[in-house]
Amino acid sequence: LCVFSSLQLVSLLLIGIAAWGIGFGLISSFRVVGVVIAVGVFLFFIALVGLIGAVKHHQVLLFFYMIILLLVFIVQFSVSCACLALNEEQQSELLEVGWSNTNSARSDIERNLNCCGFRVFYPNETCAADCLRTLHCRPCAPIMEEYSGMVLRFVGGIGLFFSFTEILGVWLTYRYRNQKDPRANPSAFI
Repeated sequence: LCVFSSLQLVSLLLIGIAAWGIGFGLISSFRVVGVVIAVGVFLFFIALVGLIGAVKHHQVLLFFYMIILLLVFIVQFSVSCACLALNEEQQSELLEVGWSNTNSARSDIERNLNCCGFRVFYPNETCAADCLRTLHCRPCAPIMEEYSGMVLRFVGGIGLFFSFTEILGVWLTYRYRNQKDPRANPSAFI
């Protein structure tokens, strides 16, 4: 039951972080918030399936829980390792691709970090930052690069920690699934 609780904790954390980001105006991109909430709800339902399967000792539910948890482990472990393996040049390229491919996140970044433009700000561009009034705006790339390494290490470490709890959950589910149901008729196993 501890593994189900950790998966439910992760799902509720994802939903809570998305709500916190919306509530404080840090994120206004519906896509980003929608994806985070959808992943949180998906993980919550998967944990619920595992919990019901464990309480009812339902072999099929436990099998599907185990397979889905294994797939979640593979994805989460891969993303965590990728976050931890990015060097500064790759982080800079990733930030530039993200900057050029989204407008709503760009305005959120400019407003929250009080900067304009990625590397250079051109006067004919729009900017959501307050520093535009004083015309002393810094470019956003150096500010984002300053925090991106720390954020990627934090996200990668947390993801790695929870991925190992998930593989523990797969192993425990496999072990529990192969046990006899104590409520079943004991003579049926002879």
